Amino acid sequence: MSKAPADKPVDALTEEEAVTELERLADEIARHDRAYHEQDKPLISDADYDALRQRNEAIEARFPQHVREDSPTMKVGAAPAEGFAKVRHAVPMLSLGNAFSDEDVAEFVQRAHRYFERDKDLEIVFTAEPKIDGLSASLRYEKGKFVQGATRGDGQEGEDITANLKTIDDIPKSLKGDNIPDVVEVRGEVFMTHEEFQALKARSAAEGGQDYVNPRNTAAGSLRQKDASVTASRNLKFFAYAWGEMSAMPEDTQYGMVQKLGEWGFVINPLMKRVITVEEMLEQYREIETQRATLGYDIDGVVYKVDSLELQRRWGFVARAPRWAIAHKFPAEQATTVLEAIDIQVGRTGALTPVARLKPVTVGGVVVENATLHNEDEIRRKDVRVGDTVTVQRAGDVIPQIVNHIDDGHHAEREEYVFPEVCPACGSPAVREHNEKTGKLDAVRRCTGELVCPAQAVEQLKHFVSRDALDIEGLGNKQIAAFFEDGRIMRPADVFTLAARDARSEKPLAEQEGWGPVSAQKLFDAIEARRKPELDRLIFALGIRHVGETTAALFARTYGTFEAFEAAARNAAQGDDEARAGLLDIDGIGETVVESLLSFFANDRNIQAISDLMAEIEPEPYVVASADESPVAGKTVVFTGSLERMSRSEAKAMAERLGAKVSGSVSAKTDLLVAGPGAGSKLKKARELGVETMDEDGWFDLVGE
Repeated sequence: MSKAPADKPVDALTEEEAVTELERLADEIARHDRAYHEQDKPLISDADYDALRQRNEAIEARFPQHVREDSPTMKVGAAPAEGFAKVRHAVPMLSLGNAFSDEDVAEFVQRAHRYFERDKDLEIVFTAEPKIDGLSASLRYEKGKFVQGATRGDGQEGEDITANLKTIDDIPKSLKGDNIPDVVEVRGEVFMTHEEFQALKARSAAEGGQDYVNPRNTAAGSLRQKDASVTASRNLKFFAYAWGEMSAMPEDTQYGMVQKLGEWGFVINPLMKRVITVEEMLEQYREIETQRATLGYDIDGVVYKVDSLELQRRWGFVARAPRWAIAHKFPAEQATTVLEAIDIQVGRTGALTPVARLKPVTVGGVVVENATLHNEDEIRRKDVRVGDTVTVQRAGDVIPQIVNHIDDGHHAEREEYVFPEVCPACGSPAVREHNEKTGKLDAVRRCTGELVCPAQAVEQLKHFVSRDALDIEGLGNKQIAAFFEDGRIMRPADVFTLAARDARSEKPLAEQEGWGPVSAQKLFDAIEARRKPELDRLIFALGIRHVGETTAALFARTYGTFEAFEAAARNAAQGDDEARAGLLDIDGIGETVVESLLSFFANDRNIQAISDLMAEIEPEPYVVASADESPVAGKTVVFTGSLERMSRSEAKAMAERLGAKVSGSVSAKTDLLVAGPGAGSKLKKARELGVETMDEDGWFDLVGE
């Protein structure tokens, strides 16, 4: 059986699956938002929640036409809880985008410089401050007096918790100083210190009361008490770091405004600092991280903001977050356990992957027993050995991994792990290919047994008949494994000769355990129904390394028939430079895919397997719907420059839907170039070649959209 959409990589999802997965994610994230924001009882770890949002955003980026109206990217928090009066925020309380790596931070800074690149010699200053793990609150002051306080809620409307907020000593009842604006709306985070949390747990245990999970949930629950005296007994704290509605702005920078909040009587975080370069930002991040265990309150990252309020205004917002700020999250929760064994798994492409077998340990609310070790270089770099105590974490992609070993005094006594040089499944040599591009050995060691390796053969066959490939009903993983074991199906062509061979067999399928005449005939009929497969499905079904569904569709759209595709690939594999250039000219196809394709078609056994398969099937040509009604059908189009009315991916999808082929480079075969502002060498080359050029408005006029 094929993977359920929830388990499937984003780049492998079909359009239909993406729609289903976006619906599932919208429901699941909304459920977790309610549990976290309304009930103060999260059901999953922060890392797991972040992973759900990352997956949702990645699917939306790949399928922008299917972004839902109730998308999590359009919402903040959850609706206000029942039982409290509602407060409409004059200025929405938004969330923040996340960064999970140094590279993400560098990209954030690059985006800022790209956006303001026309401002010559502009030095962009940022602020860096701890991200407090508490409950967001907004405090409204009129004529210097505290008049109303509210939770964030869904960002537009929160809960009125004024009485409870008044019990917090860090929140002044009246602002100090002169020239205070008539309306001041201060925003910040309510939290509970570790000391207070432990004291509360001890008191509750002594009284036989409830157990408390963590300071954040406890602070949030304390703030939502109907009895304000209960809130007062919890000794909550408040850090001010932002603002909403202001009748006048006393400062013109983020840093200056926060310092002003301090002057007015609020507690502000002393670790806030101005930084300029990526290096300075990361240095402050690590400085804050080293102090994390001694702060006495929970933080889960560092927030960077553009310091200039004018630049903030100009850069603006997306649906649920400002563009000018980002939260650099600390690594996912970690735990230590014992490495009990290292096993080798052989994948469909022959890759030998080491898997750590661990003494079960709970990480981020999930029991982890296995973790990836990636490859032999990674094992050597981390110097992990069987019997070691190791640090395990669930990263942003929720795949458990070993971070390092912890020397317990016996590490040096344990044997170093020796990576096998023969395939554990078939005994064939396992080698690391030389990468001509990098001049180094590939990180992955692969079995050379190809079709004789049962691990590869079975996985290749499972892939061949899977739902996203030929989609043969009734021929799932279990059946493929059993048929391979029995010798009934050993290669793709055997799928389509199964019925004929079964009719001559002394042990027909209908007489085997678990089968009967009806179920056997049903399977044969399902196979027969796939003798004319769709071209993109067939190319994907071949299991060529790096050729996923999207890439297979590109090849199908470009060549139209399997014969044309195979001819191009075989010619390129035999050294035809023009054929190879034709493959590389397909927008979205790069060197890695082409090299993998050529390796596949340079293998005589693969060619024979394809020949045997083609004797049994008739692939359908690839036809673009309504192409005959489009003025750009059959034309090669290049988009260049900064498109303003559509993104590059939207432009590509539109052109392909209208029957055009989108290329990434200009050549004599280019029919049309659509140029946005900033178009450079491609536009110049198009004019030199006499290629028709137009701007975006001209494109929309041409296609009638």
